Amino acid sequence: MGIEIKSANEIGLMREAGRIVAETLATLAGALRVGMMTRELDDIAREEIEKRGGIPSFKDYRGYPAYVCVSVNEQVVHGIPGERVLRDGDIVSLDLGAIYRGFQGDAAVTVGLGQVSRQGRELIEATRGALENGIAAAKPGAHLGDISAAIQRHAESKGFSVVREYVGHGIGRQMHEDPQVPNYGNPGEGVLLRKGMTMALEPMVNVGGWRTRALEDGWTVVTADGSLSAHFEHTIVITDGGAEVLTLP
Repeated sequence: MGIEIKSANEIGLMREAGRIVAETLATLAGALRVGMMTRELDDIAREEIEKRGGIPSFKDYRGYPAYVCVSVNEQVVHGIPGERVLRDGDIVSLDLGAIYRGFQGDAAVTVGLGQVSRQGRELIEATRGALENGIAAAKPGAHLGDISAAIQRHAESKGFSVVREYVGHGIGRQMHEDPQVPNYGNPGEGVLLRKGMTMALEPMVNVGGWRTRALEDGWTVVTADGSLSAHFEHTIVITDGGAEVLTLP
């Protein structure tokens, strides 16, 4: 299957979807507090997306039961909001998607709550840096492997590991489109990047090993060794000048 090149109008709609996601994520991050239940974040996510004219894209997607993913500490991705009470020192990953006039935006951020350990703070910064390096590598004429290698190189240079079972992805009218975007790989390999390609880059980085396992709820993914994990994501489009981040406020 070929990788779709988006038109200027389509990119404009994705930019609006991305703005809705970014503003909602910022509101969620600002609402985090010790003692709250993660389900409270789900109500905020729905309200904030809808009041901006968007449609929440996670709810009922492949059966997912909530509007936002809230993954805490050893939880890597797809944590379901519920009765878990947030505590001082937790690191909380928020992953969110929205649709605007048929086009998708998708982003994630990890936030430290209260007095976070030095290791937790370093993990968050390394994961943020891995995403920034991946974005910097996304330009016309480069290869998908250049993005993957840049993400992996940065995370591992800080002493952490990148998750391999879950990856970034193309995005547009559908949440998941071609290509898959691994967070590990070799420069010069994979799809040639062209102007108008849109994708979601999302490094998931662990303190310990890269292996994961899924919990009995069928959604929540945790580190196999119980170590901390962080997750950052942006939706981008390849332009003549490099990558434009579409999930900015």
